[in-house]
Amino acid sequence: MKIGVFDSGAGGLSVVKSLLEHHLFDEIIYYGDTARVPYGTKDKNTIIRYSLEALEFFNNFDIDLLITACNTVSAYALKEMREASSYAVTGVIEPGILALENKLEDKDAPILIIATRATVASGRYQNELREKGYTNITALQTGLFVPLVEEGIHDGPILESVMDYYFRDIDTPAAIILGCTHFPLISKVLAKYFDNTPLLIHSGEAIVEFLEREHGIKEQSYDTQLKLFASDNVDGLRKIAKEWLAE
Repeated sequence: MKIGVFDSGAGGLSVVKSLLEHHLFDEIIYYGDTARVPYGTKDKNTIIRYSLEALEFFNNFDIDLLITACNTVSAYALKEMREASSYAVTGVIEPGILALENKLEDKDAPILIIATRATVASGRYQNELREKGYTNITALQTGLFVPLVEEGIHDGPILESVMDYYFRDIDTPAAIILGCTHFPLISKVLAKYFDNTPLLIHSGEAIVEFLEREHGIKEQSYDTQLKLFASDNVDGLRKIAKEWLAE
């Protein structure tokens, strides 16, 4: 199979890493809209427009499936993308919630969602978790993590200070949903901040579970070919990919 992975920038490479580790596909076409990142600060209509324009890029390839690795796109534009495409389109929110449901049976356990402003404002995670019966949900906008990750700051005092800024009044949750694909890059520091107690829900691992469960796509023995494209500075994206995919 040949699939596409779409993200507003480089963050979706954390999803690609999981896909590569599990050898699910023959070829992955990755497109990051690096000229217009981040999407998480933009309004709904702009997010939908940008996402539909990304579909035009993928029409140049004969893909079987498109993964919208960006949580913000998954929150706002998934319906429109599905209606406009000739192939299956899946987001990361439903897989993340299913992964949580499979691992956290206590419906009253405290759950923390960290994401961009737009993803939190959409209410998608909160509403779908409530539909599943979860009662103790906190959604927090943590957009400052995105530029830090983009700058290669994955640990150290600056990141720890930002975490203290966001989390100093937050009790240790039972689970944290990493509602932005940049956040797995800081997951070790995040876990340490909460004494390695919470269950972390990572979009990449969640989508792997989802693809196997919902689409019957299983791990193979072959190596996957990855092709990287960007709307701006593709060399920069390739540099980030070399670093992140090797971690």
